[in-house]
Amino acid sequence: MKEVIGVRFRENGKIYFFNPLNYKIDPGRYVIVETQHGVEFGKVVLGRREVDETKLQGELKPIIRIATEADEKKHAENLEKNKKAMVICKEKIEKRGLEMKLIGAEYSFDNSKVLFYFTADGRVDFRELVKDLAAVFKTRIELRQVGVRDETKILGGIGICGRRLCCNAHLSEFGPVSIKMAKEQNLSLNPGKISGVCGRLMCCLAHEQETYEYLNKKLPNVGDVVKTFDGKTGEVTAVSVLRQKVKLKVAQEDDTFEIEEYKVDELRFRPKKKGGQKGGGHGKKGGNDGSSDKELKELENLERKEGKSKLDEDYG
Repeated sequence: MKEVIGVRFRENGKIYFFNPLNYKIDPGRYVIVETQHGVEFGKVVLGRREVDETKLQGELKPIIRIATEADEKKHAENLEKNKKAMVICKEKIEKRGLEMKLIGAEYSFDNSKVLFYFTADGRVDFRELVKDLAAVFKTRIELRQVGVRDETKILGGIGICGRRLCCNAHLSEFGPVSIKMAKEQNLSLNPGKISGVCGRLMCCLAHEQETYEYLNKKLPNVGDVVKTFDGKTGEVTAVSVLRQKVKLKVAQEDDTFEIEEYKVDELRFRPKKKGGQKGGGHGKKGGNDGSSDKELKELENLERKEGKSKLDEDYG
């Protein structure tokens, strides 16, 4: 076991572990640490704790010191310099006529490097741009192409729920999201309705997945034939996962059918095995709401191509 503290270098960024040495450091304090990005200014978000050495990635580096007032002042100055660097870089991009969208600029704490984040549809030859920027900033320049998820995390925005985007508000890392989750939650499979601002599957699909998996195991599938507590037999026509109610098509004495609603605990049927229905959902197939299997496959392919976030990869 190793004693560590957790440090973040950006709001809602990934948490990295460092050796606190003999310093008494409470969450909320700022520290100076050495990273692959250089000497950096970070915020302690996890106090002293012990973690298994197998969970540590690479060498556990010690903190350099607790941040002083001078360090905090320098950090504030760097934030202002980031804004100026954005303006200058945008001007250079326009002058070169490069097809790239600049979304962020970051000075390392010791000003040994300026890192620019950008998005582009394809590969961009920015070698001449790097020379232009190096001539202005007189320090090491790095340009990093990031994906649309990272772009959205940096820029922020409002989701269809009316609240601040999850990736910008509280998600420190992007978790796996899949079409299967949408099926499990009985959502529309129209790509336009289950995609976020970034054009990828909404991160919030993962938030309630565990709850939906638990609730779905207690429900029959659409098309199943079940028995009711009062002795009737009917075919399942619809289910309400959150309300835990089921609509049945029940035969009447006059050879007609009526739709009747029951609570799931009023029914008799064989519960699903652990893991739920194969493919998720309750009998819905492919792309409903006008979507096609091709559109869904394209969306899944985009998810796979996106890869991991590139925003915090220098801090490990």
